Amino acid sequence: MQTKTHIDDQLISALRARGQRVTPQRLLLNRALRELDRHVSAEELQAAVADRLPNVSAPTVYATLELFEELGTLRRVPRPGADLWDPRVDDHHHLVCRSCGAVEDVEAGVDASAAFRAARRHRFSPDRAQLTISGLCRNCRRS
Repeated sequence: MQTKTHIDDQLISALRARGQRVTPQRLLLNRALRELDRHVSAEELQAAVADRLPNVSAPTVYATLELFEELGTLRRVPRPGADLWDPRVDDHHHLVCRSCGAVEDVEAGVDASAAFRAARRHRFSPDRAQLTISGLCRNCRRS
């Protein structure tokens, strides 16, 4: 587990490299993401920091999550209803239940070279691909 100082230092470096301000709210939201260490919604993150940041607004939480995504310190996981945010940024993919919305990491090698070539033909400059597999989780399949 990373120390609070190490977590803060990583974010501070990323923010400064992009010319962004280092604010107590950003540091606290980042720490909460690392402490939760799972896929979370913006609302779950806001609830997790409510005692430490009682006046933080939903738009602030969303804007901060989007900034963190741009900085590469977390990943957005699209799913029906509301996106989730994943503090795990290494290459991996996701299973998303179309019934209950549960999200699970899945380790699988995926050759995205054809998709990257197609993107370049469209004059798009790809830098990463993420596979999301939708279906029914084991609990919803039983129901």
